[in-house]
Amino acid sequence: MTVYKNLQENLKNNPKIFLITGVAGFIGSNLLEQLLTLNQRVIGLDNFITGYQRNLDEVQSLVSSEQWDNFTFIEGDIRNSEDCAKACDGVDYVLHQAALGSVPRSIKDPVSTNAANITGFLNMLVAARDAGVKSFTYAASSSTYGDHPALPKVEENIGKPLSPYAVTKYVNELYADVFAKTYNFKAIGLRYFNVFGKRQDPNGAYAAVIPKWTAAMVRGEDVFINGDGETSRDFCFVENAVQANLLAATAEDSAKNEVYNVAVGDRTTLNDLFSALTRALADNGVTYEKPPVYRDFRPGDVRHSQADIGKAASKLGYRPEYWIQKGISKAMPWYLEN
Repeated sequence: MTVYKNLQENLKNNPKIFLITGVAGFIGSNLLEQLLTLNQRVIGLDNFITGYQRNLDEVQSLVSSEQWDNFTFIEGDIRNSEDCAKACDGVDYVLHQAALGSVPRSIKDPVSTNAANITGFLNMLVAARDAGVKSFTYAASSSTYGDHPALPKVEENIGKPLSPYAVTKYVNELYADVFAKTYNFKAIGLRYFNVFGKRQDPNGAYAAVIPKWTAAMVRGEDVFINGDGETSRDFCFVENAVQANLLAATAEDSAKNEVYNVAVGDRTTLNDLFSALTRALADNGVTYEKPPVYRDFRPGDVRHSQADIGKAASKLGYRPEYWIQKGISKAMPWYLEN
C-alpha cells in the first residue's frame, strides 16, 4: 500500500480541519472534493475572481449530504487580513491555493498579480501563524526556475524569473523560509508543473492549454500553437497535485520548510499534446481533422520544462498515479460534458 493510500485511510478515521483558499477554483475544488470524500471538515475561502460557484455546486453533487455539511464557505479575499484571520481560526492544516495565475496576465497587470500573490500570501502566513496551524502548504510554481537551462528541474537550482508572476511565486518561497526561521512556522511549497483536469476553465484569455484546445476542438475551431510546437511541458493531472497537497500537509516535521516539484517527471511537446487530445476525443466519438495553426512564441514563456520528482518521492512518499495520456482520458468525458 502506498503512503498516500495509508494517509487516506488514516484521515477517514481521524477527521481534521482543513482550510482551502481559492476553494472555488480549479485545484481548490478538487482538493475540496477529495477531503469531503475522506470525511474531513473543510473551511473554504474564495472571492470568485478566478473561482466559480458552479465548481462548488459540482462538488456538492458528488458527495453525500453529510459530507457536504462538513464544509463551511467564507466569501472573502486574501488581500483582506481580517478575512484571512477568520478563515484560519481553529484550523489544523492550511492548503493555500488562492492566487492570480498566468504569466501573460502578470505581464499585462503586474500590480494586481503582486497584490494577490505577495500581499495576499503574506496576510495568509500571518493569519496561519497567529492561529497556530500545524502546517501551511502553498501552491508554488515551476515558473520559479526561470531561465535556468538544465533539465530535469531540481529544486535547489533556479534561474532568474521571466515574468512578474514568477517573481511573486519566488517571493512566496522566500517569505515561507523567513517565517520558518523567525517564527518556527511549518510550511511546504509545491512547485506545480502544468496541472490539468476537471473544473479547469477553458474560457478567457488566460485559460490553460489543455482545456482551451479541447474546447476549440469540440467546437470545430482552430487550435493555435505558440511557436513551432516543440516547446515541452511536464503535464500533471490534478489528482497528482491533490495527492501532493495532502501528503505535504500531514508530513513529518523533518519534511517541512522545503519546496517540492509536483509533476510526473516527463515532458510532452505541444505537437504531441495536440495529437494526444485528438486521439482522446476520437475515443469519445469526436473527430477533429484540422491541423494546428502556428503563431509567434509567447513573451515570458520558458522553452522546456520537466521536473525531477525524486525529492517529493523520498521525503513525502509522492507517487504520481496519472501520466498525461491516462489523465487526459480521465478528464475528457468531463471536458465534453461541460
